[in-house]
Amino acid sequence: MGALLEVLKYVLPSLVVFATAYLLIKSFFEEQMKRKEMELRFANKPDITPLRLQAYERIVLFLERISPHSLLPRLQAPGQTVSSLQSILLSNIRSEFEHNLSQQIYVSKEAWMVVKNAKESIVKLINSSAASLNKDAQGFELSKLVLEQMVKSGMAPTDAAIQFLKKEIDERL
Repeated sequence: MGALLEVLKYVLPSLVVFATAYLLIKSFFEEQMKRKEMELRFANKPDITPLRLQAYERIVLFLERISPHSLLPRLQAPGQTVSSLQSILLSNIRSEFEHNLSQQIYVSKEAWMVVKNAKESIVKLINSSAASLNKDAQGFELSKLVLEQMVKSGMAPTDAAIQFLKKEIDERL
């Protein structure tokens, strides 16, 4: 029993010193890793910030282009029927969206969901307006109905999305 106490007198303080040294070294290295990550983030920020701003610009341009106020006058042609104008509008929106799909990398998940929801709202507005009209009616009837529905609902979905993006830019940059 005496020999065990003699061994513990030397081993126990050694273990305490080892545990203390281990914890100190571990926390030191963790702090160094955090510092390196922070330095790397700040080093990349000048490269990423212009790309993010460009992404926000492109998304706002996309939203402006699919807004019925700009989409309808741009794509409407004399002699179109409701069904042909509907098809052209939806095709154009889909094409614009696919062209800007990669921009989601640079914006938050929330911002991208707002953009997608705005696009879907415009598609839904066009489809519901077209469904309430005769497919062979003049295309300007569809344009007129879409714009009337937008006025009734208040703010256009694209305008709300643009406001959200502007707010997010102010907060993130």
